[in-house]
Amino acid sequence: KMKINILAFGQMAEVTGKNSWSISDIKTTGEFNRLLLKDFPDLKSINFLIAVNKKIIREDVELHHDDTVALLPPFSGG
Repeated sequence: KMKINILAFGQMAEVTGKNSWSISDIKTTGEFNRLLLKDFPDLKSINFLIAVNKKIIREDVELHHDDTVALLPPFSGG
């Protein structure tokens, strides 16, 4: 059974209420994102980033068994 590891940082951990968990049977980051927004509607107002295996992704990518998906809060910069 395919398992994906999820890590949440900063504001993302506050909204989801957890720093790490795993989910099964998610094939793409797009599918993961839809599930996330359904489970945590408050995330819709946050401009967060998703990283897969420590690489920030901006498009829908395929996920593989034991991948790590990180939810990164908006970066403030100057």
